[in-house]
Amino acid sequence: MQPDKHVRPEFLAAFRELAGRIASTLTQVPKRTLPIRMCVAGGAALHLYTGERVSADIDASFSHRIALPDDLEVSYVGPDGTAQLLFFDRQYNDTLGLLHDDAYDDSLPLKLDGIDSAVLDVRLLSPLDLAVSKLGRFSEQDRSDIVALAKLKLVDSGRLRARAQAALAGYVGDIKRVTGAIDIACRILDDLQRVPKRHK
Repeated sequence: MQPDKHVRPEFLAAFRELAGRIASTLTQVPKRTLPIRMCVAGGAALHLYTGERVSADIDASFSHRIALPDDLEVSYVGPDGTAQLLFFDRQYNDTLGLLHDDAYDDSLPLKLDGIDSAVLDVRLLSPLDLAVSKLGRFSEQDRSDIVALAKLKLVDSGRLRARAQAALAGYVGDIKRVTGAIDIACRILDDLQRVPKRHK
């Protein structure tokens, strides 16, 4: 897939630079191990899908344990002339959020100039799985992100509920809060999808 047309080119260039730095460390990896899959979640994936809010970090998981290079932050100039920073979040942990077992298999490849996908296969969580991942914390920002995906018809309430409930089947502990978040998110999307009645 290609990034959304509204993605900021400065962000995309910085994102590509970080991916390139990671890819450059894989030149000595045995070919039988390649490609290494890098699956992006969080605000970076949201921006690449929608062009909405620009994230300052990259949340990503890899198909193999990987020794990341030290220099994984890029400074760039935003459209308003202010200095911006994009960095790779080394603390990201995908076990604490809500994620379907098939999320990585269903992720979508992202085409990036200069990045050999046979070495580093950069992918994004699908829009649906990205929305599901927002239900674990479900902050105001997470709600806005789900709405941004829905406005582009990348998710809807029916598919979100089904995927989230399927994901919950693999979780232990008190799931009441997450179940409530699913209900709220689906109501928000239902309201968004509802066509206003015309007055005669």
